[in-house]
Amino acid sequence: MAEAAPKFPEVQGGGSLIIAWQIRDKHVLVVGGGEVAAGRILHCLNADAKVTVVSPAARLNPEVAYRVTQNQVTHVDRNFEPADLDGADMVLVAVDDPAASTTIWKLCKERRIPANIADVPPECDFYFGSVHRDGPLQIMVSTNGKGPRLASIIRKFIAKCLPSNAGHAIETVGQLRVRLRQMAPRPEEGPKRMAWMTKVSDAYPWDEMCGLSEEDMANLLRFYPSGKVPSLDELKAMRANPEVSKNVFDGSFGFSVGA
Repeated sequence: MAEAAPKFPEVQGGGSLIIAWQIRDKHVLVVGGGEVAAGRILHCLNADAKVTVVSPAARLNPEVAYRVTQNQVTHVDRNFEPADLDGADMVLVAVDDPAASTTIWKLCKERRIPANIADVPPECDFYFGSVHRDGPLQIMVSTNGKGPRLASIIRKFIAKCLPSNAGHAIETVGQLRVRLRQMAPRPEEGPKRMAWMTKVSDAYPWDEMCGLSEEDMANLLRFYPSGKVPSLDELKAMRANPEVSKNVFDGSFGFSVGA
């Protein structure tokens, strides 16, 4: 009797590996100073990168010029030279010169520096997608370089479907995770921490998650050893009457469990 085919996801080739690339304090070289470069620069500054812009001052658009005057980026007032690649962790090229762009791309390949050549997908190690940002929440839509405008439309559609306070709720969850790790720092507690945080994230609506106070988080963390998550009503009751906690915690805290 033939064995049933395993129910695993089918491989769909032709995609990209979408990852959150941490470039904090990394050196990003941007060649060009026009509108496309301005967008690239903002993405990098939002990720806390150290950005150097190589472009004649006369070709800087107003936004890039503003970044320069505010010392948000380092500006090299001339055309690109190969020595500009020294120390670069990433290179972004956005100039209206196909031959020059290809030359820079080849130099990057020789040095194994990841590069993105604007509007030339075959000369890109990675793509920029259309990004929705709300505090810690980042959602990127990518068409693998095939339809940037369509990616923007899809991104706006997704953003409209999200709760207006999603970013705030994520900030609250992040604070709770930090405090939980401080409370239970041992590596072997990792699976339990993750499982409990999943329960917490599933237990409360977005709006209520945003409304958790420092007191609420402290009370919530007291349930962690038992692996339980209180209902929202229980958590709110503890605000007005801390004595309620004596009836809900298990022996880990020296309390008895109430009916």
